[in-house]
Amino acid sequence: MRDLETRTGVNRETIRVLFRAGLLPDPHRPARNVADYGEEHVRAILAVRKLQQDSRMTLPQIKAALSGQNGATQIGAHALGHLEELVSGRVGVRKGYLALASLSQQHPTALVDAQALARLGVIELAEGDEGPMISITDAELLNIWSRMRSVGFDEAHGFPPDILDYYVKASEYVAANEAKLFLEQVEGHMGEDEAAAMLEVALPSMLDFFGILRQKAFLRMIGERTRDGAGIKVKKLPRAPRRKG
Repeated sequence: MRDLETRTGVNRETIRVLFRAGLLPDPHRPARNVADYGEEHVRAILAVRKLQQDSRMTLPQIKAALSGQNGATQIGAHALGHLEELVSGRVGVRKGYLALASLSQQHPTALVDAQALARLGVIELAEGDEGPMISITDAELLNIWSRMRSVGFDEAHGFPPDILDYYVKASEYVAANEAKLFLEQVEGHMGEDEAAAMLEVALPSMLDFFGILRQKAFLRMIGERTRDGAGIKVKKLPRAPRRKG
């Protein structure tokens, strides 16, 4: 708690108020009367303070924004940037870092794969006291690729990490269009509470939606190729539109 006060500049009594208000994730408790706080707590506290100072939101208003209760405050792009930090933890985006060496014990190719995925822009590597570091969310991507390796998606079968490049391009294109559409509909037309509630539900829901669409298309194309012997036509991916400003 003392470290959390130092990192955020917020005293512990105020931090406890934020916990009681349900604005901070529960800490990890390895033992009784012991609580470990992470980077997600630092970001959430700073995000709350920014919303209070820049957007003049009260704690009840911030809580309402995350719970989906209606409000009259009109949202702007500056407030969305702070709400993102609060919503990200609720949809499973975890930004704490761990040493890449810890993954190498379970996945021998973790370092090589991490370097390859970093070159593609799939993940980001950072330097720490224990060597290369990786965010918890990026570690999940690396673990997924390691599981694919274990069933034959490896260099010996013609599946080097470089084949994942098209995932990066496709995700950037889809995300750019999703973000553009969302901001066009939200900015100046919707309350902060409604926008936050939409994001909290929409992000994981759209992942599921898009995943099912991909699965249906994949199985259909595999079926057509193996049944009819026809080639699979790959459409050229349109270039993601750039947002001005």
